[in-house]
Amino acid sequence: QVQLVESGGGLVQAGGSLRLSCAASGSIFSINVMGWYRQAPGKQRELVAQITNGGTTNYADSVKGRFTISRDGAKNTVYLQMNSLKPEDTAVYYCSALTIRTRYWGQGTQVTVSS
Repeated sequence: QVQLVESGGGLVQAGGSLRLSCAASGSIFSINVMGWYRQAPGKQRELVAQITNGGTTNYADSVKGRFTISRDGAKNTVYLQMNSLKPEDTAVYYCSALTIRTRYWGQGTQVTVSS
């Protein structure tokens, strides 16, 4: 089992920045990929960014150049630095951990960007 706890969401004006954190605990040795997804009202959950154990990153086209995913192995924490935020970035952001068996989800954190 893997437990994920997100933090760092909130309300920010367009053009501002936020940093999300996701602390993993439990069977962290089984995690292959960690990532951030988001879900806006009435829309499907979508991948925002992910990072593999080898450090390879992948971003949605809509956030490339604005968001950066990183990790601190010593703290078992993954971060999502979000800059130049837009109103369309408003969503609940979920941390995800993918193992060979299943995908785990955090509880989600709300990000609201006002225009």
